[in-house]
Amino acid sequence: MPEKQEILFFDRYEGRLRAEAIYGEKPLRWAYETLSGRLFLEAIIKRRWFSAFYGRWADSHASKKEIPPFLERFVLDPEEFLEPVESFRTFNEFFFRRLRPEARPLAPGPDTVVFPADGRHLLVPDLSRDSTIFAKGRRFDLTALLGDSVLAKAFEGGSAVISRLCPTDYHRFHFPLEGECGHPRLLNGSLYSVNPIALARRLSYIFENKRRVTEIQHPLIGRYLFLEIGATNVGGIVDTSVPGPVEKGAEKGFFRFGGSMVMTLFPSQTFVPAIDLAEQSAAGFELYAHVGDRMGQLTS
Repeated sequence: MPEKQEILFFDRYEGRLRAEAIYGEKPLRWAYETLSGRLFLEAIIKRRWFSAFYGRWADSHASKKEIPPFLERFVLDPEEFLEPVESFRTFNEFFFRRLRPEARPLAPGPDTVVFPADGRHLLVPDLSRDSTIFAKGRRFDLTALLGDSVLAKAFEGGSAVISRLCPTDYHRFHFPLEGECGHPRLLNGSLYSVNPIALARRLSYIFENKRRVTEIQHPLIGRYLFLEIGATNVGGIVDTSVPGPVEKGAEKGFFRFGGSMVMTLFPSQTFVPAIDLAEQSAAGFELYAHVGDRMGQLTS
C-alpha cells in the first residue's frame, strides 16, 4: 500500500490548515489504494444494493448505540441540534438531523451567494479548462456530468463550486440563491466514494455516480444548476422542497447516511467567489465553511 497521506483542508473559522478525521478510513483506503480492494470495489461496493443494505442498518433501532461514540470521536456540538440527542431513534435520524436556525445564520446582501451545505468546498473557476482539483490535469466532462449535451454547452466556460459533505457533517442541503426551481432530473449510476482518496484516483467517479440535476431560474443571471451526487453508503437523496419559487437559504433536501456531495454551477462571468475560496482552491485545498456562510457574489 502506498504511504498514507493526510487529507488537508483550510478551516475558514480557525484560519489554518487541518487534517480531516475520516469516518471509516481503513476500509476506504483499502478499497481505493490496494489491488484487492479495487477488485472488491468494482464487484461489490459500487453497487446500489450494497449502499441500500448499509442504509437499512442505519435505519434500524440497533444503530442508535453508535450515536454517543460518534459524537465523542468527531466532537459535534449537540447545542446546535434542533432536537435533543435522546430523541433520535436510529443513527439515520441523527445523521440527517436539523439544526437550530441561529446555528447557521444567512450571510447578508441581495447579491450574496451562500454555501449550500456544511462541508469542504472547492472552486472550479472555468469548467472548460483543465483544473488541478484532487489531481493535476483534470477536466470536467460536462455532458457526462449533466447527461445533456445542450445544457452542457450552455454552461461551457462557466464556474462551479463543489461542496463535499463528510459523514460527520450536517447533511441537509439548501438553495445558494433564490429563484424558480424546476423539477429535479435523476441520472442513475453507481455509488463510488467522493472522498479525495477516491477522486484523486479517478475524477470520473463524480460523473458515474447517481445524481440529480435541478435547474433554478434566477432573475439576474438566468438559470443556475444544482446537483446532488450520491456516494457509497448513501441510503438515499430526499427532496423536502417542491418546484416553484424558492428563497435563498431555504432547505432543498437531505442525504441519508453516508458521505456525499452537491455542486452549484454558474453561467460564464456571473459568479465572483469569496477570496479565501478562490485562494485555497488555487492552492489545492478545500475550504471548510458552513451552510449559509458567504460563498461569493453575483456580478452586477
